[in-house]
Order: sequence, then structure tokens, then C-alpha cells
Amino acid sequence: MKQLNLVLLWHMHQPDYRDYVTKEFVLPWVYLHAIKDYTDMAYHLEMHPQTKAVVNFVPILLDQLEDFTEQFSSGQIRSPLLRLLATSDLEHISMQDRSYVFDSCFLSNHETMLQPYPAYKRLHELYQIFNKRSESELAYVSGQYLADLLVWYHLAWMGESVRRNNEFIMRLMAQSQGFGYEDRLQLFNLIGDLIKQLIPRYRKLAESGQIELSTTPHYHPLAPLLIDFSSARDSQPDITLPEHHLYPGGRSRVAFHLSSAITHHTQRFNEEPCGIWPAEGALSTALLKILAEQNCQWSASGEGVLVNSLRASHPDAPLPDRSHYLYRPYKVAGETEKITCFFRDDQLSDLIGFEYAKWFGRDAAENFIQSLEHIYHNTPAEESPVVSVILDGENAWESYPYNGYYFLEDLYSLLDNHPFIRTTTYRNYIADTKNTNNISTLPTLAAGSWVYGTFSTWIGDKEKNCAWDMLCIAKHSFDLVMQSDRLTDEQKTEASRQLASCESSDWFWWFGDYNPAHSVASFDQLFRQNLMNLYHLLKLPIPPSVLESISKGNEQTEASGAMRRSS
Repeated sequence: MKQLNLVLLWHMHQPDYRDYVTKEFVLPWVYLHAIKDYTDMAYHLEMHPQTKAVVNFVPILLDQLEDFTEQFSSGQIRSPLLRLLATSDLEHISMQDRSYVFDSCFLSNHETMLQPYPAYKRLHELYQIFNKRSESELAYVSGQYLADLLVWYHLAWMGESVRRNNEFIMRLMAQSQGFGYEDRLQLFNLIGDLIKQLIPRYRKLAESGQIELSTTPHYHPLAPLLIDFSSARDSQPDITLPEHHLYPGGRSRVAFHLSSAITHHTQRFNEEPCGIWPAEGALSTALLKILAEQNCQWSASGEGVLVNSLRASHPDAPLPDRSHYLYRPYKVAGETEKITCFFRDDQLSDLIGFEYAKWFGRDAAENFIQSLEHIYHNTPAEESPVVSVILDGENAWESYPYNGYYFLEDLYSLLDNHPFIRTTTYRNYIADTKNTNNISTLPTLAAGSWVYGTFSTWIGDKEKNCAWDMLCIAKHSFDLVMQSDRLTDEQKTEASRQLASCESSDWFWWFGDYNPAHSVASFDQLFRQNLMNLYHLLKLPIPPSVLESISKGNEQTEASGAMRRSS
């Protein structure tokens, strides 16, 4: 009997925000997304045990969550905002710390995370009055104001499931102002508890069979580009590439990130991952070969990659309707045939990522189900389609009222009771032998990502290419030092870890004038600081180019820039 197999893949990722020299967390996004999104996403699955999903954790995110757990256990807090939340006397903190509170504690989606809370909104209005005069006047702001601001910022970033079920949080919300040190300390300890519980909660969901946990190469590198810059020409033949033709030793670096990810995943969750979501859904045939060497069973990418691959395979034939090619798995001909590839429905994924936040939760959930029913009725009668909906598991929800609580609650409820839509995981889908007849073969794979089906978000413009060239030069230096006797084994390990952080795709994502200036400045500084730290660990002088900013971003852009539509 025909049914529709729905795979929801929630991708959980934050880059490494730690400065490896000072050991400080430069930005707070890991722990803020932990208490808001990773907590809520676990809760919705726990409330709907019939709903199956794939949850993809990038290892560098889990490394940082474990780091925060250790900080709370030891009392050695290395995140400035958390340290200030737990500081007893805010009246006498330095001007630098005051500025840090003001610069940090209004960074959010104001429409959904500030405007709904009159007390928090009032704190913002007062800040605007002071800030319009001069920065020095911020010195007159009382310790009580700073206490209330720190509490409200963390309340705004608190998961809706916590706000609705934790009596202490309910009391703080009702109190609304005049928070004392004990309030702040209790909030601080709750944040620690929420973070500590996260990995065990997801492990339990996986052990029950409700979710499949997948991984990503460890530090989230854009793997096809590390292997070969020219893979970008599969989708953009005329793209301008960096001056360096190749990233030195790129293939071995990708193999390192992948084997490290599999090892750490197995240690944390007591089983090897069945599948790999590559960073940014970026696939190439060369990457698939490395995945095959590591016994990976499945991988996935965006619809644009499939479209480009079909066009490359049959350049003279028009594409049929997407219902005749999108909703089935594929093997790529050649050495990679043991890996099953899935391609996401970009339209449905982008509806959740960018559109449904503007709808009533129930209406959005019903529209999503109707879209799936339409796919069911329009795919060939003899096929049971597999629909892949893949998107970030954290970045969309701050645009939704109540952190997407009603949308996810209604969506999972409707899926639980649907007569012919079945949520499943890639592991379960592959294990079900009746699905083997649905698998098609791609004669060739056109390399690309889930954004536009290309690599243009990470390479091709002057600033992105400049960053790649800086990284290539650093890698040349790294290779020379590693072959010498300059460093001890321990120092080599530290330098290797620092290089891995430099190889993250996130830095290249943010370079460009289409991103907001304040975000670009943060990530530009982080990338160059990582390079500086690498040279420091290699005991080499820092090249002057690394001291100069690469990208300025756009002062007029308000959007967060953390997500991008697929087309």
C-alpha cells in the first residue's frame, strides 16, 4: 500500500567560538541556543514519541556544550555574559563590562523576543535615551538596571518549554523587575542544568529508536572545496577562484575531520553514525569516495544539487516535473554506489525556515501537511515517495512567536495521526528492503550545496577568495613546521586543533557585503584571530595581511544572515 515517507532532519550547528589562547568564549551563541532551541526541540520530540526524526549534531557544537558543562561543574566560567550574570556586585563593574552588557543584551529578534515583554522593552527604551547622548553617560546606569537587563536577556532566550513548565522561570517573568543576586544565581544554575541535560536527552531519544543521530565532519569544513576549489565550477563554470589552485593536503584534512567526527560521535552516543550530513549539504564525488571509505551508508544535499546533476547527465533532455525525480533516493555511479543519497525538498524546507513564522502555527502546520498530501497524490502510483525536509534546528525559531512552540506542537500532532504520511529516519528507510526498488542511479554528481545548488556563498568573490588564500598560506606554514622538530607532540596537537577551527565553513559564509556589518565584524575578527593563534602556536610571525579586516559587511542590512534560502 502506498505511503509517504517523511524525513525531518534538524541540523544543529554552531562554529567554535573559543579563543584557543585565552580559552574564553568570544560569543555566547552556543549556550543561548542550547537553553532555547536544543532544549525545545528535544521537548517537542519527547512529547510526541510517535514522531520520528533525524537530528544532526556537528561535533564542534557538542564539544562546546561539554565545555560549558565542565565550566558549570568547576565554577571556572569562561563566557563573559554568564560571568556577569553571576556577579554579585554589578554596581562597580568596569566600563568595559558595562559596554559589553549593553552591546550583548539586545542582540535578538526584537519583534518576537523583546517587544512581547513590556519590562524588557522598557529597558531597551531607557538604553536608547542614554546611548543617544554619549557612551560615558552609560556609567550612570545603576547596578539594578544591569541586573534586570541580564536577567531579561536570558529570559528572552529561554526555551518556551522551560517558560511553560519551570515554576522559577514563571516567577521571574511575573516579577518582571527588581531582580536580586539570588534570582540571578538561580537562573545561572538553571542554565547550567539545562545544558548538562541536553546530550543525555538526545541520547535517550536515540536509544528508544525515535530519532537517528547523524554527524558532520568535525569542525564543519566545506569539504568539497577543501578537496578541490575547482569543484565550484560544476555549478558555476565562470566562477573566479582563489589564487591558490588547491588547499594543501585538503583530501587528508577532510578525512581527518570525518574520522574525528565518527570517533567522537561513537564515544558520546555508544554507536557509530549511519549517515553523514556534510557541512552545508555540500557534496562532490570526491567527498562521497571519502564517506564510502568510512563505511557511511547515507548522505544528503539540496534539491539544486540534484537538478544540476540531472541536467549534467542528460544535457539535451528537459527535466520532468519534480514529483517524478525529487522524492526518491539515488546512488551515484562508480566507486560511491554503496552510499544512498537523499535530496531535500527546498520549497518545503524554506517554508519552515522563512515563511511559516509569519503564519498562525496551526495554519502553517496544516499547510505543510496539505503540501505533503499533494506530493503523495502527484507521485507515480506505484511509488511510496520519500520527502526530505532538512534545515537548521535552531536559527528559524527566533522569528516565530513563542519560539515556534505552536507550529511544532501542531505539526507533530498532525503527523502522529495521519493515515498515509509516516515519519521515518534515513537509517530505517534504508533498512526497509521494500524501498530498494525506489533507488535511482545518477550517472554523475554535480558538486554543490543546499544554498542555490552552488558554492557561491563560500567562494568566488574577492573577500571570500582572499580568506581562502590566507588559509592556504597558513596551511603551507603549518605543513613545514609539522615536518620539523620545532614543536613537541603536545604543541603539534594544539596546532592541529587550531588549524581545524580555521577550516570551518562558517568564516567564509559571513564574508560579503550582503551580510549585516555587526555580524561580519564578529566573524571577520574570529577568523583572523584563529589564524593569529595558529601562527602563535607554530611559533611563526603573523603576516601583516592577517591583521587587516577582510570584509566590512553592509550597515543597511538588518537580517541576521544566519540562514539563507536555497534559491
